[in-house]
Amino acid sequence: QVQLVESGGGLVQTGGSLRLSCAASRSTFLGNAIGWYRQAPGKQRELVASINTQGRTNYANSAKGRFTISRDSAENTVNLQMNNLKPEDTAVYYCMRVAFPTTIVLGSWGQGTQVTVSS
Repeated sequence: QVQLVESGGGLVQTGGSLRLSCAASRSTFLGNAIGWYRQAPGKQRELVASINTQGRTNYANSAKGRFTISRDSAENTVNLQMNNLKPEDTAVYYCMRVAFPTTIVLGSWGQGTQVTVSS
């Protein structure tokens, strides 16, 4: 069973930064595009950013210029660096295998990691 584990969420003030990490097995990491999604209370889940195995990236308009997705082949992780955070970034963040460059996810949702941005 493919398992991705999210970490790195927390409470931060407006304008602050957080780095989320998605840990995968070596085979999952090498063979899949990975996306970071988020779901805010009362809203639909949305794709924030994704990256394929060649390092090509895709960002939601709300993330462009503030968030950076990257792959760490030494750690088998896909990281999401989030800068200049805003209260509207508050959500549970999930990482998933994705059919890049679409938003179609592959597999089941995990626990996610909570990001809360205070104003």
